[in-house]
Amino acid sequence: MPFQSFYEVSQPSLGPARIKALRDKLGELGLDGFVVPRSDEHQNEYCPPSEERLSWLTGFAGSAGIAIILKDQASIFVDGRYTVQVREQVDTSLITPRHLIDEPPEKWLGEVLKPGQKLGYDPHLQSMNEVERLRAACEKAGANLVQVKENPIDAIWKDRPAPPLAPIVLHDVALAGEDSGSKIGRLQAKLREQKVDAVFTNDAHAAAWLFNIRGGDVSHTPLPLSYALVPAEGQPTLFADGRKLSNAVRDDLSHHMAIAEPRQIEAVLAETVKGKTVRLDPNMVVEHFATLVERAGGKIQKGGDPVALLRAVKNEAERAGTRAAHIRDGVAFVNFLAWFDRTVPDGQETEISVAEALERCRSETGVLKDLSFPSISAAGPNAAIPHYRVSHASNLPVSSGLYLIDSGAQYVDGTTDITRTIAVGDVTPLMKDRYTRVLKGHIAIATARFPKGAAGSQLDSFARAALWKIGADFDHGTGHGVGSYLSVHEGPQRISKLGTTPLEPGMILSNEPGYYRAGEFGIRTENLVLVEEIEIEGAERTMYGFETVTIAPIDMRPIEVSLLTKSEIDWLNAYHARVYETIAPLVDDAERAWLERATAKIG
Repeated sequence: MPFQSFYEVSQPSLGPARIKALRDKLGELGLDGFVVPRSDEHQNEYCPPSEERLSWLTGFAGSAGIAIILKDQASIFVDGRYTVQVREQVDTSLITPRHLIDEPPEKWLGEVLKPGQKLGYDPHLQSMNEVERLRAACEKAGANLVQVKENPIDAIWKDRPAPPLAPIVLHDVALAGEDSGSKIGRLQAKLREQKVDAVFTNDAHAAAWLFNIRGGDVSHTPLPLSYALVPAEGQPTLFADGRKLSNAVRDDLSHHMAIAEPRQIEAVLAETVKGKTVRLDPNMVVEHFATLVERAGGKIQKGGDPVALLRAVKNEAERAGTRAAHIRDGVAFVNFLAWFDRTVPDGQETEISVAEALERCRSETGVLKDLSFPSISAAGPNAAIPHYRVSHASNLPVSSGLYLIDSGAQYVDGTTDITRTIAVGDVTPLMKDRYTRVLKGHIAIATARFPKGAAGSQLDSFARAALWKIGADFDHGTGHGVGSYLSVHEGPQRISKLGTTPLEPGMILSNEPGYYRAGEFGIRTENLVLVEEIEIEGAERTMYGFETVTIAPIDMRPIEVSLLTKSEIDWLNAYHARVYETIAPLVDDAERAWLERATAKIG
């Protein structure tokens, strides 16, 4: 069964009736407006269908955004990835798109709210920090921020899907590299070191990693929706719907933790945190749980979730797993690229058929668990939309010019994410110039050397320098963290202007500079990299660099070789020699011959 579909999920034509119904409901509740985030109680990137309130209400199907519906106006706020998409998916005569960074919701609210008005929000969906910002905006305007007991969208969403109930499975300790008892012990030692009595998290990724469990409650990430309470001393508690647990899994988990239903969170907190200091990550923990901790007599300590950093630094088993997954995925990708070059020039393929071909190549490995996200298969102007999602309505033929495919896979030993921009027929000098500048930025990150303690923000400009020289840039981060058979987008590590977490050996990140010319074409080149300690003769500090773990050719046809330095050419040739050496023994004769041509030396 395919892991992605191409039916149009956005229905902007339904927006007016649904927003009118919401406004009517708000009138019944005595509210003048309501905040609609694109999130669930776990703050997931991928939400189960039952939690897709923003999409259902407005038509916007992106993975990040927030709408605010007032009596007489409405706005939707998205970041640079979605500025084009949002205008295609919502009724802009009814909802005004705004830039999440340049004009954040709090600023807009401060300008439009009137004294005495009441703005509603669902405390199950907004993080502690988000609520603080909303409250400050309301106070500035003389308005009131009001919690709702029941989400008013749920009251008008008559055919809302049921919550997911996928089975919880154990993640093999051979792949995890550490049993849950050891992980819990390390976390508790960290809590004691930080003088914290307990940590509570609604981040299902944290629970999945800590307790070595996986599931299928959301698309593309093997998550069991769950919560965790971990004291500095004693037994932690996993909160998960018991219907997801077989007797065998329950018995195994019970050696290391108590298991309770999510509806028991309030009761367990009341029994365990009175007078205790409880760490809550204000960027992740939703307001509802902060309220429960305070009601139970706990003292909230705001701070980063200590699980996040422990999870980000992959152990040797996880590193070995990601390397194995990338070799497997590299074979599938080479088979796909060879198919692409044989087939696409005939002019019969489309964005959808090409994405389907890549999924087939991955399925032929026999161990594909899922895609790590819906493939971004984009020809011509669609590639200028960084997070474009092809549908039957938008599907373009793949013809002359540049074609971009951003895709990834979930295997039990690792998560992959790769982007290639491929020349189809003739490409213009402008395309070659921008493609090469993006490649220069990619190589700059791949070859970066940086001291211990450096953060991603200190590297981000390396990827942009060649574009900055001509007055160009790209409107997204250079790299995000990646999990180990978990989320393809994992924090806290990232390479971006906002990346403040120091990079450590064992962290996996993407390296994906890009360039987008609206209405014409888009370019992105992405590999995953692993932070490693490196030796530099005479170095006075501990130094780090990157091991590139993605193994697949980079198309050399759009390269303007004259723009590359000798060291950049040497890197590309060495990378391609490694790709050929690794993949050639694993593919058939025809694909091997294609690979030999695709990885031939340049310069």
